[in-house]
Amino acid sequence: MAANGESQQNQAGRHQEVGHKSLLQSDALYQYILETSVYPREPEPMKELRELTAKHPWNLMTTSADEGQFLNMLLKLINAKNTMEIGVYTGYSLLATALAIPHDGKILAMDINRENYEIGLPVIQKAGVAHKIDFREGPAMPVLDQLVQDEKNHGMYDFIFVDADKDNYINYHKRLIDLVKVGGLIGYDNTLWNGSVVAPPEAPLRKYVRYYRDFVLELNKALAVDPRIEICMLPVGDGITLCRRIS
Repeated sequence: MAANGESQQNQAGRHQEVGHKSLLQSDALYQYILETSVYPREPEPMKELRELTAKHPWNLMTTSADEGQFLNMLLKLINAKNTMEIGVYTGYSLLATALAIPHDGKILAMDINRENYEIGLPVIQKAGVAHKIDFREGPAMPVLDQLVQDEKNHGMYDFIFVDADKDNYINYHKRLIDLVKVGGLIGYDNTLWNGSVVAPPEAPLRKYVRYYRDFVLELNKALAVDPRIEICMLPVGDGITLCRRIS
């Protein structure tokens, strides 16, 4: 009975909604990471945008603070200058990127909702990095098709971050692999999808989680066997898979 009670207590302490937070099974441990490593070093503009986004009714869509910190450091490590982001929301990950790349760096940013982007735009402008961003409202696929058609765009991007419609991830990958340079990185967000990728068929899942799970599983399988890339799946945020183009 004692063991059973301990198990129930452990279950109760786990994240119930982990999509925008962490896949760690301990709230206390995740909070420790945030308070010890992330929040003390979070740039003031990112803190301001994170707190602003937290008030939005769709705040589950935002990039977590620890993932924002990871992206910011990663971009500096690879000396990224020309980047792309598909799926912007209010711009937290976009701001992390803009702060990391040099003054003359560029971000092609695409989202179907300009209104959400404009929530964070004043913060981005105040941070002095808005000039790095080329925001395009609308579906990304037509823009990508146009870019791919011109061979001068092939291998043009150092880093591409995808946090958008999961049912198009495979379609994005087919195009992005030509646009990212050899040695460059593509990051796919939400590749552990609320932990649902290992959930049994009968598991109680929210409708949107269940709907997109198969698309995420399809992507993960495709990336695992793609000979053009090296991959690393990280349990940061809701799972991020980094793909380094090797051919």
